[in-house]
Amino acid sequence: MSTFEEHRRLLIGVAYRIVGSMADAEDVVQEAWLRWSGVDENEIADPKAFLVRVTSRLALDRLRWARSRRESYVGPWLPEPVGTTPDVAEHAELADSVELALLVVLETLSPLERAVFVLREAFDLPFGEIAEVIGRGEAATRQLARRAREHVREKRPRYEADRAARRRITERFIGASANGDLGALIELLADEVTLISDSGGKARAPLRVMTGADPISRWLVSIGSEEGIARFLASVGTPPDAELSFEVAEVNGGPAAVIRAAGRVVTVASLVVVDGRIATIYLIANPDKLTRLAADQA
Repeated sequence: MSTFEEHRRLLIGVAYRIVGSMADAEDVVQEAWLRWSGVDENEIADPKAFLVRVTSRLALDRLRWARSRRESYVGPWLPEPVGTTPDVAEHAELADSVELALLVVLETLSPLERAVFVLREAFDLPFGEIAEVIGRGEAATRQLARRAREHVREKRPRYEADRAARRRITERFIGASANGDLGALIELLADEVTLISDSGGKARAPLRVMTGADPISRWLVSIGSEEGIARFLASVGTPPDAELSFEVAEVNGGPAAVIRAAGRVVTVASLVVVDGRIATIYLIANPDKLTRLAADQA
């Protein structure tokens, strides 16, 4: 195995956490490979550190570019979901660093703060190396890290610690939504629950954030009706009579509801569970963001 391939998975992980998009992360790593192919490996004292630095700088540039694109995005923008294997889920620190809820919070940081947070908190890089990546002094880098940690601590949702409980609630959510059980949904949802849906204007989903157990549960029942399903499937270019399947799968380090039509992933719902009830629903229906998830779980 070549030196670059040995570290490819790590580099994808760094880039994805910084940019929040697997498509962009893969482009970043491809560019990093081009940079690597142009150097003399024998002159690199620490190839891993070198590749992480190069990838991080490229990811930071890509994030700045992507942020400008997202200003014209239709509706809320959510990170691209990725399938995670059970071995990832068993490592809490790795799973936590790709949770959709955390990635959403990272979107509210400045690009420099986000890069510093990811490199320090997820990959434990020394401040000196991070400072070299972002082109700042070490003192300034430590200050960025402190601000980012405080912001994330303030904004990050408080998760249900018991993974088994989260999975059970996700299963109940799937059952209530699929069966159009309004009462069961209302029982599952916190009073001030929030639903954030990312369709990019390419699927039938709310283009504004919804709040409140009653309106959200009623919307879920309507979209799960025969007519609602047909309209949704038509909006994503799938035959309205396509066979649907519902499952709980490991997505971004935690259990998520995954809906398939004719074998194709059409919706992912990641739930934030607090005190036994669903506090936030992150619903991703933009077909452009679901192709890689289907490949991850094939």
